[in-house]
Amino acid sequence: MARAIGETATLPGTAAGASQQLGRAVAIPVLSLLALVALWQLLAWLAAEPRLMPPPAAVFARMVAEARSGALFSHLGITLVRVVASFVIAMAVGIAIGILLGRVRFADAFGGPWLVFFLNLPALVTIVLSYIWIGLVETAAIFAVAINKIPNVAVTLREGARALDPALAEMARVFNVPWPRRLRHVVLPQLAPYVAAAARSGLALIWKIVLVVELLGRPNGVGFQIATFFQFFDVAGILAYALAFVAVVQTIEWGLLQPVERRIARWRR
Repeated sequence: MARAIGETATLPGTAAGASQQLGRAVAIPVLSLLALVALWQLLAWLAAEPRLMPPPAAVFARMVAEARSGALFSHLGITLVRVVASFVIAMAVGIAIGILLGRVRFADAFGGPWLVFFLNLPALVTIVLSYIWIGLVETAAIFAVAINKIPNVAVTLREGARALDPALAEMARVFNVPWPRRLRHVVLPQLAPYVAAAARSGLALIWKIVLVVELLGRPNGVGFQIATFFQFFDVAGILAYALAFVAVVQTIEWGLLQPVERRIARWRR
């Protein structure tokens, strides 16, 4: 009897079970990151060349120094603005195109080759052409990044639009559900996982392309700083800025994207 009570206290639905799950969800990523830092420290020790392979402590100290000078936050903020602008444009246009291709056969047949073409167009080519055609301005930078991400969003949402349950649509039509309510309660919940997947992959891809854009043609941002440090073979500076922006993106992932994804997927439970 006592054993049964003890087992009940740790069931997943209980407060104790939820606490254990939360602790496990936090502990495993923390241990994973600590293992990564330990591996980094080991590699730095084996390399025995701090200038080419600085240890974690040296990179962290450099990050703190850049933050105190204000340069780190300035360049991070500029890059983040470019990432957000490109992300919003790519998601909005890509979702619209993907739904159109997924629901209209003629549009899919006609636009499919275009989609394949832009999916295979190298990002470097798009960036260079944007700078040549538009100039070394912010518009060209954001346009180049968005163009590279729109096809990926469209492909993901096209699959989501194809997977919409026709029975739910038919039921909504039979009961004369108005189109706005049908969109909100029938279509969008089914597309939500695909939007979340596109957003996740999009954020990871866009910030990497933004760094290339900044490296090639902008006078500020994380990519510009990395290009500057590269000229002096300053590996510690390169890693400091790269890790700082990785931390920002990871914070957005944990603090915004994952909670939103869990919220919009509640209807599946």
